[in-house]
Amino acid sequence: ATKAHELGLLNPLLPTEYGGLGLGCVEICIICEEFSYGCSGIGSALLANDLACAPLAVAANDAQKKKYFGLLTEQNAGSRPHMAAYCVTEPGAGSDVAGVQTKAVRQGDRWVINGEKMWITNGGVASWYFLLARTGEGKASESFTGFLIDADTPGVMPGRKEQNMGQRPSDVRGIKFEDVVVDDSQVVGEPGKAFVYAMAAFDATRPAVAASSVGLAQRALDEASQYSLERKTFGVPIAQHQAVAFMLADMAMGVEASRLLTYKAATMFDEGKRNTYYASMAKAMASEVANKVASDAVQIFGGAGYNKSYPVEKLYRDAKIFQIYEGTSQIQRMIISRHLLSQTASGNQV
Repeated sequence: ATKAHELGLLNPLLPTEYGGLGLGCVEICIICEEFSYGCSGIGSALLANDLACAPLAVAANDAQKKKYFGLLTEQNAGSRPHMAAYCVTEPGAGSDVAGVQTKAVRQGDRWVINGEKMWITNGGVASWYFLLARTGEGKASESFTGFLIDADTPGVMPGRKEQNMGQRPSDVRGIKFEDVVVDDSQVVGEPGKAFVYAMAAFDATRPAVAASSVGLAQRALDEASQYSLERKTFGVPIAQHQAVAFMLADMAMGVEASRLLTYKAATMFDEGKRNTYYASMAKAMASEVANKVASDAVQIFGGAGYNKSYPVEKLYRDAKIFQIYEGTSQIQRMIISRHLLSQTASGNQV
């Protein structure tokens, strides 16, 4: 993390005036793909700052950006770099973001927050959190407020590091907020409007998750291709058996198609075009291709693929979460189908 911080790779999204690299979505996707090729767990941990910062990029004021972006980019020789976390998911509210129950009650110029978040990446190492809390009982677009909460605020209690199936380098925890007091200077944007800010952030972050999926899939394909040239059965390398060769061909097609869709979504974002439809397509397709390619890589390795001595076992475990976090594959299909049918009904092409 320290080396990545020195290179600016922990905060590629942040504008240069706040110490970041000021990169676009396409460039961030390249970084995500390369990190994930090496280890998607480390990549998820290192790039979680961007997810926490995305709502701030949409709605925070200059003073908030100077403080919280500046904290992430400051260079302190010999010390661990500051990290941030995005606190939205709860034990009872994952895909159903509108079901968030963490509440913030206004008391004068202060807010008192109570609730519990779950599956928070960097939950135990973050210096600050972006937190979504319920502040009303109306429709979602008017009932949630975003808050910036320092991790050392009284009442903030991170839980144990979760023991997950894959991406184990990533620090994932539940966090309780008990009578946490913040003031108006820690409110992001307009009170009641944070659901919109949180959803808008996904247009930038879902292509990045898709790129991470592509990186893992490319690694699995490369490992399987190399192994197929070395492993022999019936006197020849298994790559010469059509059953294996055709598996590799299908894997390669999936990787390339996912990559192209991912960079289309990222390019649209950088051009200022609404990319929600394509971001969801890229995220859904790339995550599912990553799982299929990792599974096929294990199959090509045979019994060796089921063993920790070879890398594809880890890739197989790491791939699954791509279909779950930042919106499940089912949620992506809801977004895609609604947009498609809406455009069709209005007589427009998608």
